[in-house]
Amino acid sequence: MNPKTEEPERDLPELIPARMLIEFAYCPRLCYIEWVQGEFLDSADTVDGRFQHRRVDSGSGKASEEFETFHARSVYLSGRSSGITCRIDLLEGEGGQVTPVDYKRGEAPDIPEGAYEPERIQLCAQGLVLKENGFVCSEGIAYFVKSKKKVPIAFDDALVGRTKELIAELRTAAQLGEMPPPLEHSPKCFRCSLAGICLPDEITLLKEMEAADAETDKEEKGTTAGRIRRLLPSRDDTIPVYVVGQGNTVRKKGDRLEVWSREGKVSEVKLREISQLSLYGGVEITTPAMVELMQRGVPVIHYTHGGWFQGICLGATHKNVELRIRQFEYAMNPRRSILLARKAVAGKIRNCRTLIRRNDPVRSKDSLNLLAKLASDAEEASSSESLLGIEGAAAETYFSRFDNLLKAEDSGFSFENRNRRPPKDPVNAVLSYLYGILVKDLFVTLLAVGFDPYLGFYHRPRYGRPALALDMMEEFRPLIADSVAITLFNNEELSTKDFIKTGAGVSLTPEGKKALVGGYERRMETEITHPIFGYKVSYRRVLEVQARLLARVISGEIKEYPPFCTR
Repeated sequence: MNPKTEEPERDLPELIPARMLIEFAYCPRLCYIEWVQGEFLDSADTVDGRFQHRRVDSGSGKASEEFETFHARSVYLSGRSSGITCRIDLLEGEGGQVTPVDYKRGEAPDIPEGAYEPERIQLCAQGLVLKENGFVCSEGIAYFVKSKKKVPIAFDDALVGRTKELIAELRTAAQLGEMPPPLEHSPKCFRCSLAGICLPDEITLLKEMEAADAETDKEEKGTTAGRIRRLLPSRDDTIPVYVVGQGNTVRKKGDRLEVWSREGKVSEVKLREISQLSLYGGVEITTPAMVELMQRGVPVIHYTHGGWFQGICLGATHKNVELRIRQFEYAMNPRRSILLARKAVAGKIRNCRTLIRRNDPVRSKDSLNLLAKLASDAEEASSSESLLGIEGAAAETYFSRFDNLLKAEDSGFSFENRNRRPPKDPVNAVLSYLYGILVKDLFVTLLAVGFDPYLGFYHRPRYGRPALALDMMEEFRPLIADSVAITLFNNEELSTKDFIKTGAGVSLTPEGKKALVGGYERRMETEITHPIFGYKVSYRRVLEVQARLLARVISGEIKEYPPFCTR
């Protein structure tokens, strides 16, 4: 069944912003992501562009002084016949004869037309709106700030025809609800702030791999590294902030967040450096601090003392309604859901096998062979029930070897079996706590991409259960949480004084929690080579890449979800 055939007719806005038209002329996919899906990220170019336009709006700077016939600035106009709404930077002229002036941050290109097509299209669209509003307008001016050059753009029949053609194409693309394909190895991608959302090279490669036969597939994998450009940063410059401890309070002061205890200020961090704020137990946050973080789009996550995820405070939610509609349609279709569930479970089992192969000194061939077989079986499971059985068998095999991964003679800790709620021993207490942090990170990532984290394809919906975050976590449990636990115990970063044993079970002390968070964050910042795309990327960035690949599966752009499996 093709999901696109079931799409209802879309209720599109009557008017297209002229800014979106210039994006469509530059890259149709970029326009779709921004206008239809509501995604946007700043780059140095977009920030500088806003700065240059602020100078125009305020009338400051030398550039506007060159226009002696200046009439108006930041003029908003709409044209129903042309289907365009626009803001004109400067409008000059006399009587009914006017000329729109558009500011460009860079240098004037040395080409016969004087400006690139997207820039000429934008001016022409403004001209169409001006004509519709009763003005005489036969040309526009592109003013390039860096070279301080005015370039006249004549609105001839060819340019008007091309502009109207692009308006129609943009409306058709939005109406179809089908994201345009990425540009292939275009130099435009290097300066695009949305390259990490678009994933042009990654999507192109995956589609080629799906179309290729088995023999060609092998040849393609050998040349992956040279064909995939790393267009997204390997790691994020912003960092998560964790506040642990009853009685602590988070406050805002200027451009910083401060953490105060009853004794005084404990620490501080710049607001622009925060990616998320995690509060454990009875930590309080002031209203000014909360409002500032919401305005910046920084999530505030609340946990219990034991590390259980309670909820999240976030500003305006993601605008990509289209993705959530398709997510719900996908989840309601058992045949589609099982395809994604198979990949998640098979990826988890393969990563469990890799962890044992690398760290188990005995390296039981029987266990490794059984896990390999169960991973293959998961790929062929016919129902969620059979998949649960396969996953259970794999977990039993994996955790039967887990104690071998711990250097018990050095750490003094051992593992018998997986238990929880509450955990009965220190190793299980650490695993549960780390799983809680990991599911939080995936919850935040899925929200940022546009998903509803509570509706999954494998874990079934239940009140308050982040099912999709749990689905996504499967392949990362052994790679992140289990690996951190093994490292902390084997390096003796945890000791018996970091745990509290009660009649109910075992929990962590505040110092033990800090050690866990530190180990977890080190793991998330570790850069690894992506097994499919060949570039180096941190585990934290991998979470986002995988979530965006899942979105491309839901939208129908690629057929199969590729789980992240290390070799």
